[in-house]
Amino acid sequence: MKPRYSARPTRKKTSAVLSPATWWASLPVGSRRSTKSGRARSVAVSRRSLSRSLGRLALGSALGIVALTVLLVLPLRWLPPLTTSFMLQNWLGQKSLSADVGYDWVPRERISRPAALAVLAAEDQKFFRHSGFDFDSIRKVWSGNGQGRPVRGASTISQQVAKNLWLWPGRSWLRKGLEAWFTLWVERLWPKERILEMYLNVAQFGPQLFGVEVAARQYFRKPAAALNEPEAALLAAILPNPRQFRVSNPSRYTRRRQQWVQHHARRLEKELPPARWQPAR
Repeated sequence: MKPRYSARPTRKKTSAVLSPATWWASLPVGSRRSTKSGRARSVAVSRRSLSRSLGRLALGSALGIVALTVLLVLPLRWLPPLTTSFMLQNWLGQKSLSADVGYDWVPRERISRPAALAVLAAEDQKFFRHSGFDFDSIRKVWSGNGQGRPVRGASTISQQVAKNLWLWPGRSWLRKGLEAWFTLWVERLWPKERILEMYLNVAQFGPQLFGVEVAARQYFRKPAAALNEPEAALLAAILPNPRQFRVSNPSRYTRRRQQWVQHHARRLEKELPPARWQPAR
């Protein structure tokens, strides 16, 4: 007789690869907790690393902006600017780029006291008593019409220097913010006499005319050192809008403003003692 063989059941081979859910369920509870804490530590470390990187980037950017500002502002404490932002824009806005822009730098020893006093009277009577911003005038401007809208300008000479040297015309918040930034550094790095000297040399006194020296020679056929009180007051009277007001053919309004400037310039004599501004003889 043939031996009988009993059929043995065959076992199915299980896959050695576990699904994530099966693998996680197979871990002891302690291992699960340690894995979770490890992941949490990894996320926390990543976040701290990102925060440090962003902090370094922000600090580097801030230091770079400060360094660039100082490089733009500090040398002009001693050196005259070759040109200004407003001069370049004026030149580019001409019909013919071959036309010259009048600009001739002169030190304060070659600018008359009446010219300096007239500009102070017309533009910034508190110049030697503020740190770049006249907050009283700003409040008056914003409350002038009862609606919070400005009705006249309140820019100080320091602000106008910052705007003329590095910025552009306009009333946008970006330009105002940059103007305030540069004004702070101008006030910190330059003495007041230098700021006034700079303004007298870069302010616009007519079409293509920048600086009191060019204006004095153009309108009165004399250097800035020889300007008298009425002449200096007339030049300062057109500063709010040299494109509209004229020295060569002044309107009644310009004449009235000239008299007003001359009157207030005499009141400001004590603000500018000879030790601060004494032209060479």
